[in-house]
Amino acid sequence: MPPLTQPPDPQPRRPRTACPPGAIDCHIHLFGPAERHPFHPDSKYVSADALPATHIALQDTLGLAGAVVVSGGGYGISHAHLAEVLEQHPGRFRGVALLPDDVSDAELRRLDGLGVRGARFVSPGHRGALPRLSPRLAARVAELGWHVQFYPAGDDLLQFADALAALPCPVVLDHFAAIPAAGGTGQPAFQRLLRLLDSGRFWVKLSGPMRCTPGDYPYAPVTPLARALVAAAPQRLLWGTDWPHVNMNGRAMPNDGDLFDLLAEWVPDADVRARILVDNPRSVYGWPPA
Repeated sequence: MPPLTQPPDPQPRRPRTACPPGAIDCHIHLFGPAERHPFHPDSKYVSADALPATHIALQDTLGLAGAVVVSGGGYGISHAHLAEVLEQHPGRFRGVALLPDDVSDAELRRLDGLGVRGARFVSPGHRGALPRLSPRLAARVAELGWHVQFYPAGDDLLQFADALAALPCPVVLDHFAAIPAAGGTGQPAFQRLLRLLDSGRFWVKLSGPMRCTPGDYPYAPVTPLARALVAAAPQRLLWGTDWPHVNMNGRAMPNDGDLFDLLAEWVPDADVRARILVDNPRSVYGWPPA
């Protein structure tokens, strides 16, 4: 098994930036209890328990009203843990699931009733027992009103953009579409991202800046990308902490209060921040208006 991934900062501080009422964290992972939910043997990381109660306390510290639990790659294509969390905490969480291609219609309906609103796929640049893009499964979840969440790797958004654009449902791209920040806003992958957002069918998460640059907080190379996205398409942006920040061994762990304040540097206008934090996610994930 791989080494235990570094845990999140256990003392998140209250942000300096005011959080608008009804704000949503659109990208978190939860794990455990380990004795009931073991990690997949092919997972590239193993995490200590990261439980719903711990994240709810973080939500309260940051001023958030809820969060979207994304099935962690550590569990492979099992969504048992996600279903359990949603069943136990109705209203506080929504979900995005990693699904097997042969998932039954009945199971999709059950997950929909629990609050799952998307199916996640990853590009081959991410190793592990994870689902690759499946137009067939995308068409099935589209019938439920779900979106496809896709995690590119490096600049391979260029390779998958046409296939994603052909899907019959909205598409949410993880973590700045994984575009390497060092390439700047002029690189082909970023320019293609802007065109995808212009189509009105794509969203991108201002989340996981540490996934786009090898440096530590405040991840300065990511700032030009963030500001360009805010200038171009604030109505197509979502935000998330990526808590508990797995795969950060050997790097400085950011404080989640600092990560929230970083959003104010990327988005200095409070009304635009409210759109990204409140209005956009409530539309995408089916929460009632704040």
